[in-house]
This record gives sequence, structure tokens and C-alpha cells, in this order.
Amino acid sequence: MLIGEVARRSGVSARMLRHYESLGLVRPSGRTGAGYREYSDADIRRIFHVESLRALGMSLREIGRALDDPDFAPATIVGDLVRATRERIAAETELLTRLRRIDAAGPADWEDVLQVVALLQALGSQSAGARQRAALAVADEVPVPVEALVEAVLRESEPNVAGALRWALARSGAGGPALLAEGLGSPVAAVRERAVRALAELPGEGAAARLRAALGHPDAVVRGHAALALGARGEADAVPALVDLVVAGRDDTGAADVLGVLAGDAPAAERIATALAERLADAATDAPARGRLTQALAAVPGPTAARVLGELSRDADRAVALTATYVLRLRDAR
Repeated sequence: MLIGEVARRSGVSARMLRHYESLGLVRPSGRTGAGYREYSDADIRRIFHVESLRALGMSLREIGRALDDPDFAPATIVGDLVRATRERIAAETELLTRLRRIDAAGPADWEDVLQVVALLQALGSQSAGARQRAALAVADEVPVPVEALVEAVLRESEPNVAGALRWALARSGAGGPALLAEGLGSPVAAVRERAVRALAELPGEGAAARLRAALGHPDAVVRGHAALALGARGEADAVPALVDLVVAGRDDTGAADVLGVLAGDAPAAERIATALAERLADAATDAPARGRLTQALAAVPGPTAARVLGELSRDADRAVALTATYVLRLRDAR
């Protein structure tokens, strides 16, 4: 079969067939009387073998070794191809993400495109200062898609930069709560904490709804941050989790302050005092926790809190009794 017919049937151009011949990959077995290349059935099979291996991403040099070296081990090259393909997919996925974010920013001209690209690069900089400046620029200068801000928030470990990013995210508009809620499902504890802290600073019902759902989260740190944020917004559903914070001794001062704010009306004060009293009476509550619960009662008005403090002033634990006595004197003075 002559080269033109081979090219037509195989889909490989005559120019490429000549290139294969120059590399020694596929040499036509014969020549016609006029000197034209003539390919045998075996030559054509080899052409298809070359094309099949090219489709796997192998170089022509690797293909030549694979077809001519009987000791060539395919596992090594296939493993290399798998790694190279994963790297290429990751790079192309990153490029696609960046392009989508630029598109979402709605650039009006190429100057806008360049500004968004520069800002996205700055958000991923190794320099904490550069990342912080980028976060501040997001709110004041260049619109950046919420997805990029949320990604930056969830990976940021520097406290000052994280604060700037949360501030920028709070000013960025809709979309943040749903994306941050996904971060609450991360297997990494630090990412979950960053997500709930960012949710706590977002305004609106969307963020509040995610925080309410987070009160039942299996991670106690997530529950605690959600409770503090909701309590500060005046939501009574946060009370049990706030009491848990007091017992655990984690953000207990902040939790006690929020409980005091929530106890602003008589029914709420009675519910909070009852919740604190129940934990004080629980045999599983250790001595330090009982001391913190007693201190938390100081900010709760009403007869139930006064009664419980009176009982605690005679408690067998001297530290608890002294704390309760001191709190009662302060209440009397007020």
C-alpha cells in the first residue's frame, strides 16, 4: 500500500508518516519499481500501535522504546503518565477556576481583567503583608468573586490577615454563607473553625441560619463559636451551647457575658438561671466548672438566680461558697 493510501485509511498524514520513518518508528517494508514507499500489513499495524500509544500521552521516543525493546517494562512509563496527567489536570483545573473567577467579576475591559488577576495572585502570595493588602483592596478597589475570598479565608492561618479577609467577605455581598457552610464539613479542624468564625461576622439571615445549624455540629469548637455569635444576636437557641462553654472553660468569660445579655427579660433570665442550676447540680460537673457556673450566675437577674446563689453560698466546696457569697453581696449593693 502506497503512502497516500495509508494516510487516507489510517488518518495519519503523509508528512507525519515520513517523520515516523525519519525517527525509525515505522519504516515501510518495501519500495515499488518506481521507488515509492510501500507499506505492508505489519507496517500499518505498527502505525496504529504508534497512534494508540501517542493517545496515552507517550512521547515518540518512549513509543520507540516500548515497541522495540522486549525488556521494556510498561508499568514504569504508565505510572509516569498517570502522575503527569494528574499534574496537567490540576494545572488546567486551577486555570479554569481562575478564568471563572475573572468572568464572575464582570470586567469591563482588559485593565479590569489585569487588576483581578493581580489581586487573585496577591491573595495566594507567600507574604502575609501582601495577602492583607489584597484583602483590604477587595473591599475598596477591585471586585473579587466570593468563591475566591472564601477559599482565602479557609486557608488563612495568620490572625491579622484572616481578620482582614473576613471583613472583606462581610462586605462582598451574597454567596458567602453557603460556601462557608461547606467549610464546616472539612475534615480539618482548623478549616472548620475558620469557616464558623467567618460566618459569625457575616450579616443577614443566611449566615444566621447556618450558625443555627452549626449548634448541632459534632465539633465543640464550631458549636461554641456559633453559640457566641447567635447569642450576641439575641437568639435564645444558643443558651445550651453557651452553658457548655462555661462548663468546658473555653471562652467561658465571653459565654457568661452573652448569657447576661440574653437574660435581659424576666422569662429569659429564669430559663438561663435554671439551665445553669441544672449543670451545677449534675454530678458529672467538676469543681472548676462549678466555680465558673457560679460566676456566670452573677450576670443573671431574677429570683431563681438569687435562690441558687443563696444555696451555693453554703456549698461544701469553699471556693464555690465564697464566690456565691461575693456575688450575692454585689447584687445586694446594686
